[in-house]
Amino acid sequence: MNIPKTSAPRIVVIGGGFAGISFIKKLRKTKIQIVLFDRHNYHTFQPLLYQVSTAGLEPDSIAYPLRKIFRKNDDFHFRMADVTAVDPTNNIIETSIGNLSYDYLVIATGTRTNFFGNDNIAKYSMPMKTVPQALNIRSLMLQNIEKADITTNAEERKRLLNFVIAGAGPTGVELAGALAEFRKGILENDYPELEEEEMNVHLIEGLDRVLPPMSEEASEKAQKFLEKLGVQIHLETFISDYDGKTVTTKDGRKFESATFIWAAGVTGAPVKGINGNALVEKANRYKVDKFNKIVGFKNIFALGDIALMETEDYPEGHPQVAQPAIQQGKHLGDNFNKMLQGKPMEPFNYLDKGTMATVGRNKAVVDIKKLRFGGAIAWFLWMFVHLWFLVGFRNRVVTFINWIYSYINYDRAARLIIRPYNKKHE
Repeated sequence: MNIPKTSAPRIVVIGGGFAGISFIKKLRKTKIQIVLFDRHNYHTFQPLLYQVSTAGLEPDSIAYPLRKIFRKNDDFHFRMADVTAVDPTNNIIETSIGNLSYDYLVIATGTRTNFFGNDNIAKYSMPMKTVPQALNIRSLMLQNIEKADITTNAEERKRLLNFVIAGAGPTGVELAGALAEFRKGILENDYPELEEEEMNVHLIEGLDRVLPPMSEEASEKAQKFLEKLGVQIHLETFISDYDGKTVTTKDGRKFESATFIWAAGVTGAPVKGINGNALVEKANRYKVDKFNKIVGFKNIFALGDIALMETEDYPEGHPQVAQPAIQQGKHLGDNFNKMLQGKPMEPFNYLDKGTMATVGRNKAVVDIKKLRFGGAIAWFLWMFVHLWFLVGFRNRVVTFINWIYSYINYDRAARLIIRPYNKKHE
C-alpha cells in the first residue's frame, strides 16, 4: 500500500463524500497522518447527478479529484480501493489493496440504493447514485429515443418513449422535471419525426404527495409545476415488479417502459466487522453518540448518512442529505483538534438550513424554517446554493455557463452517447 510509517496519530477515513472531505479539511494544519480510502478518485456532487443523467451537464462539472482537494494537507495520502472489513480489536482495516493499521477510524461511506429486496427491480431498473450510473441513464435515454425515431412499430415506440421514475422525493421530482423539459426543448427540434406528445414521463410515489420530506405547501407547488410540464403523477402507488419491459404496480396497473429509473429509497452502506448493538439493521446505519463516536467503540467514528444520532428533534437520526454530513464532518474535525490538544470535545448540534428542490426552468420550491415559497425566486436561490457548494472554481464556472446557455437556448448540450449502455436482459 506504500503508506509511510509515522509517529503521529494515523486517522483513516473511509469515503470521500461530503462528510469525509469536510472532516479532512478541518485538519489541514494538524500534525497527524490522514489516509483516505474511496473506490473512486473523485468527489461527486450528488445533488446534480440528475443533470448529468438528463444531458444538462457533463460529469466533470460535478466531480472533482480527491487528491487535488487535499494537496495542501501535510501527510495526507489517498488510496483508491474498496474497504472490505474492519478489525476493531486490532485496529486494522482490510482493503482490496492490502491491510492498514489505524489509531482512529472515521467511516463516511454514505448510502447505497435500496431495492427493498426486489431482485427484478435491482436487476433491470436504473439506479442513480454514482457518476457512472448517471451516464448509463443518459446513454439509455438517448439510445431509446434514437430507436424510437426509426421504428415503425407503434407499441415499441410507445415503450421506448415511456419514462417511468419510482420515488417522488427530491431526486425523482428533479429527474421528472428535467425529462419533461428535455421533451419540450429537444424532441421537436432534433427529432422532427417524433411528436412531443409521444414521450411520456411517469412519476410514481407510494405516499399521498410528492416531496414527502418537505412541507405540504412545497409538495402542492411542486406537483402543480410538474403537471404543467406534462408529468403524469401516480400517488399512493407501489411498484411490485419490473421485467425490463413492463413496470407492474401492486394494484395491477402496467406501464410499458424501456427506461425505468429507481429513485425510491436508500439504505446505509456499512463496513463489515462493526456489528452488534452499533449497527441499526433496519436503516443500516451506525448508532453514534453526540460526538459522532460509534457506540461501543473508543476510536471509531461515523459521519453523515451512515451515522444515526438520536436527538429530541431527530429520534430516527438526521436526514440523509448533504447538510448534516457537511456539518458533522466540520464539527468532528474541530473536535479532533480539541481532543489531540487534550481539550474536551463538544456535542454536535444540527442547524437546519432548510430544504429545496427544483422542478425545472424558473420552477423550484424552498422550505426555510417557517418560510415557504416557490417559483423563479426559489429557482435562483437553488442555483446559487448549488453553485456555492460545488467543489472547485472551475466546476462552478463551467456549471454556471452551462445553465446560462441552457436558459437562453432551451438546450441540453451534453446529449452524447459516448459509452453505449446495454441493458442486462438484452
